[in-house]
Formats: sequence, C-alpha cells, structure tokens
Amino acid sequence: MARVPRLFMPGMPLHVVQRGADRQICFFEPADFLWYLQQLQRHSRTQGCALHAYVLMTNHVHLLLSAAKVEAVSQLMKSLGQEYAHYINWRRHRTGPLWDGRYKSCVVQDATYLLVCQRYIELNPVRAGMVRYPGNYKWSSYRCNAEGRIDPLIEPHPLYLDLGNSPGDRQQAYAALFQAEDALAFQALRDASRGNAVVGSSAFVQENQTRKA
Repeated sequence: MARVPRLFMPGMPLHVVQRGADRQICFFEPADFLWYLQQLQRHSRTQGCALHAYVLMTNHVHLLLSAAKVEAVSQLMKSLGQEYAHYINWRRHRTGPLWDGRYKSCVVQDATYLLVCQRYIELNPVRAGMVRYPGNYKWSSYRCNAEGRIDPLIEPHPLYLDLGNSPGDRQQAYAALFQAEDALAFQALRDASRGNAVVGSSAFVQENQTRKA
C-alpha cells in the first residue's frame, strides 16, 4: 500500500499523533512516561524542533511542534519511536511492534488554529474521562501553559506569548480559553490529522490542499 504523502510547511506548527498498535497500551507506569519525555526533549533539541504542547495518553501521543526542515520532524518521530519501542520491549519482556505504523500529522494555521490545537491536545484526558480538570493530569503541557509550572520541553509559540505582557497574564488568558470548547474546530483537527492534511481558515485549506511533501 502506498504511503499517504505528508504536508509540511517550514516554521508552521504541526499536530502529530502516534497511536499504539491496535490502540493497545504503550505507557504502563510512571517510569515509562518519564522516559519518553526525557527522550522527547533530547531528540527535539537535536533535530531543532520547538515543542509547544503535548499530552501522553496511555495508548497514544499528541504533539504540537514547529521545525524549519521537513526531515527534522520525521527523524524526531522515527528515532523517538524506535528507542521507546525497544525500551518497552526490554522492560516488559515483549516482542513485536509497539506503534500503529507511521505517525499522523496535519499542518496547523497559526493565527486561526494554533491555540485551538493546544487546547485540543491538553483536553484529551478530560474528554477521555480520566480527570475532570486538565491540570490534574500530570503528563501534559497544560500545567506549564496555563499554570506556569516549569517544563523544559516547552518552547512557547509567538501567538501564545501575544496573550499577555507577563507570564501571569499569558497563563490567565490561556486558562480562560478552556471555559468553552469549540467542537467544530476540534473535529476539523481530527479530520485533518487523519488525512495528513491542513487545518485553518477555508482560504488556507483551499490554497494548500494540493501541496504535499
């Protein structure tokens, strides 16, 4: 089966989703989450990727990142995915694939959808019924973006920085965005991610729907 071409635009945020094989668990205990995040930080820096938001669920991962080169994201996900699979297979005495094939991704139009995408990612544990409040979930960027907790993985996007003149102002403005959920925008993100496409204004989508990398 031919691979679905990926769309990549240098510097434009990319929403990346990687799921466990057959949607099975890929994070079994706190040490697994920690190990993954440590390697994510290392590979992000090595490849020159800026991570804006993330969540590690028990059976899949969401990342929002930017990079200048298309190979940066591909190499990040390849190296991280392989190393983590080897780690889990060794730790759990298992064999076989851990991930469900290639990761999915979609280009996120900055002005229209960047903060929507961050909210979508960080609300995953709430939608899954794991917690009632996103700040109660340990393995996401919410507590950094909305509460100011130090997270060395996160590099704020300029649009996030535009939310306020001080860290406190930005965190308060960002947290306020979670008071309303944009179901239509969230569905657009899901659809675009499944198809390795773009999400944004209708003009942006139409302009870029035929561009593939």
